[in-house]
Amino acid sequence: MKAIQETNFNFPGQTGFYRGKVRDVYSFSDQGNGPRLVMVASDRISAFDVVLPRAIPFKGQVLNQTGAYFLRATADIVPNWLLDVPDPNVSIGLKCEPYAVEMVVRGYLAGHAWRQYREGHRVLCGVSLPDGLRENDRLPTPIITPSTKAYEGHDEDISREEILKQGIVSEPDYSQLERHALALFARGTEMAAAQGLILVDTKYEFGSLDGKVYLIDEVHTPDSSRYFYADVYEQNQNTGQPQKQLSKEFVREWLIANGFQGKTGQSVPGMSDEWVNQITTRYIELFETVTGQSFQADMVADPLVRIEKNILQAIKN
Repeated sequence: MKAIQETNFNFPGQTGFYRGKVRDVYSFSDQGNGPRLVMVASDRISAFDVVLPRAIPFKGQVLNQTGAYFLRATADIVPNWLLDVPDPNVSIGLKCEPYAVEMVVRGYLAGHAWRQYREGHRVLCGVSLPDGLRENDRLPTPIITPSTKAYEGHDEDISREEILKQGIVSEPDYSQLERHALALFARGTEMAAAQGLILVDTKYEFGSLDGKVYLIDEVHTPDSSRYFYADVYEQNQNTGQPQKQLSKEFVREWLIANGFQGKTGQSVPGMSDEWVNQITTRYIELFETVTGQSFQADMVADPLVRIEKNILQAIKN
């Protein structure tokens, strides 16, 4: 299977193009029904805000289809940008003006939060954490630890107070984002539990269009979320064992073990075919476990031809 490293299409009516860490985004003008975005989920993979040198077959399909699944399942909580999924790697939706913050919700002390806690920090993004917590412990209540949205370089932790002080988001809007984020996390927790999983932490992005708040980007995907397996959680915590998890954290751990955390002067380690295939397997496992659906791998020889054809057909309609 040929991995999708990047796309370079030029569509009729296209008004803009942006290449993110993972997605290639094509903009289209308002033709009577509002401006549109066509997001192509490539097979690129990033960690520590760096795009790794090799693409991962089927990762984009997993990302796109998982995101679409949860966007549809949470549309009753907050409206979202998604209009159509014309291809396994493509989503089409409303073009909203993004808020310049990511709403990170944490139910457990894991990943970045744990690394900060381990270094002695007891206040994370303005939220106080109690002493005596262990890695992967459940927090007394889910917390929001926002970060600034960086289009280049690293996202940065920021507090609610600093967001309001700097005028990044108005207080009424930010309060609404908080309510939506916690409600989405509660729904995600329920859906994860039904699949024998624990939603550990995740991030949400929001935008506005015509004065209305929309959920944008991806939701509860392996790139934005961390899951534990519920059946072994208590035993592993009681015995001090690492949690069995579904997330991209295993990629970060591999990078850390090989001397890379995205810091100046560090080089990304080489990625073997075996390691790339293992990442593919883990992503497919996550899709099937989280959604309860069977993953249908599209084995077409050249996925770029398929993607272009499906987008052209969709934008004609």
